[in-house]
Amino acid sequence: MTSQDPVYITGHQHPDTDSIASAIAYSFFKRSMGIRAIPCRLGSVNAESAWLLKRFGFEEPMLLTDARVRLSDITLDPPTYIKPDTTIFESLRQMEEQGHTYCGVVDDDMHLLGLVTKGDIAQVGLGDTHHNIDILSKTPLDNFVKTLGGKLIYRDDEMHLNGKVSMIAMAEIAQLDAYQIEDRIVILGSNSVAQRHAIERGAGLLIIVWANSVEPDVIELAKAHHCPIIISGHGAMNTSRYIYFAPAASTIMKTSIVTFTDIELAEDVGKKMLRSRFHIYPVINTERKLVGYVARYHIMNCKNKQIILVDHNEFSQSVRAIEKARVLEVIDHHRINDFSTTQPVAFRNEIVGSSATIVSTIFRENQIPIPQNLAGLLLGALLSDTMNFHSPTTTPKDIQTANILAAMADLDIEEFARDMFAVTANTSGKTYSEMINQDMKIYDIKECKLAISQVIVTSTKALREDDQEIQQAVESFAAKKRLDLSVLVFTSIMENGSIIYAGGNRAAWIPEAFPNRENEEHSFQQDLLSRKKQILPKINDIIDKYM
Repeated sequence: MTSQDPVYITGHQHPDTDSIASAIAYSFFKRSMGIRAIPCRLGSVNAESAWLLKRFGFEEPMLLTDARVRLSDITLDPPTYIKPDTTIFESLRQMEEQGHTYCGVVDDDMHLLGLVTKGDIAQVGLGDTHHNIDILSKTPLDNFVKTLGGKLIYRDDEMHLNGKVSMIAMAEIAQLDAYQIEDRIVILGSNSVAQRHAIERGAGLLIIVWANSVEPDVIELAKAHHCPIIISGHGAMNTSRYIYFAPAASTIMKTSIVTFTDIELAEDVGKKMLRSRFHIYPVINTERKLVGYVARYHIMNCKNKQIILVDHNEFSQSVRAIEKARVLEVIDHHRINDFSTTQPVAFRNEIVGSSATIVSTIFRENQIPIPQNLAGLLLGALLSDTMNFHSPTTTPKDIQTANILAAMADLDIEEFARDMFAVTANTSGKTYSEMINQDMKIYDIKECKLAISQVIVTSTKALREDDQEIQQAVESFAAKKRLDLSVLVFTSIMENGSIIYAGGNRAAWIPEAFPNRENEEHSFQQDLLSRKKQILPKINDIIDKYM
């Protein structure tokens, strides 16, 4: 790993505050060690996390949707381009200057219109001139002037060209009548008699070589016959060659080209490349704007993403295709279940109430100062995950770390916790379906696909009025996600307990794990606060019993 290789640090799906804050803090730590670390999230930020990020001045981490490499993750060749009216000659010069054999053609908004390659230009220079007649007939006068490095002597808006070229610069005047001249581009020398004769015979454009000026009477005659005049900056041979490069590049560009979007996976792009033989492919964004070029060597040399997992270790809770990434480290305080890698990793798993506690400890162990705003963010994560020390997962180390962070951030823990949990417990305006998704973890236990969602509320009593609506939402969610068991837990820190709803084809197991009082459904479960230490183990036991 080099300092140039990005390392993505991410928490779990449906991120909570501990997941978000730990990713941000550990990225800060890694950057202080000279590593290009990028904090990520795997879903939307909840209200509590958003409040903390705003309070302490942090941006939301970037959304990571896949562990595999996308074209946007690769350093592509730069988006060299030309405009549709750029001459073929200018296009060739630009390719030579930039060392490329291709150039995209874009509009003023960078939308890709086509592609011009040296092969396309070679066909113009080496192919039969008959094929260029049509595009030369439509070429603007100024294009000829630019391409020939010439001087415009006379412009005429009624120029009449058929696109054919006659080169008579070396011919004797007596032999001019033997040449086809009418409506043609005529290249000839400085002899004014020959110039007048060509104009009188209907030349469409006069290009003069080996001359510095044109006689006034020749210009007057050209006006009468609507025949523009250019003095070329080259000799007869180069003028005859370069003239075919005067048309706009858009006249020879290919429009039926293979392109890729920057959101495509590199492995998919590599497979598509095998079905074609081009050496370069334009890359566009979702708006069809050119962002660069990709070649086979880009795909062959790209490496898997480097990822550090915080606040989780189960691949089922991580980013899509995590098994294809290079996992470097894990920092977690949950159970170790389905984690496996093909190479050694640094794995730190502690029996504490929050990943923020572990990350804060790492700062102290390495004597890296924690900025005041980062200390406040970590404190919020620690209080959130331990439910202000009410959760049975809370350890003395969590309390000690919280006191240290509070001192660094100059915060009163109780006052800060009240403000934060007022935001956490505010569910107004949210549907029960949204609540299920806001803090959810998915587990695979003995072929039972399980989801546990936990929602912090001020009081569980008001929920009784919506029993049927909540139950229907949980059952619909289980069916939509094809879950065997979906569990929704409403937890009140003030009441020191929770009530539980379940859906799915294993929902009947939940009352056995969390017994209801007689003649009551969804009974209040006193002292039930921790998903990790209380809820999951009991559900795990009941799954063991029946599966």
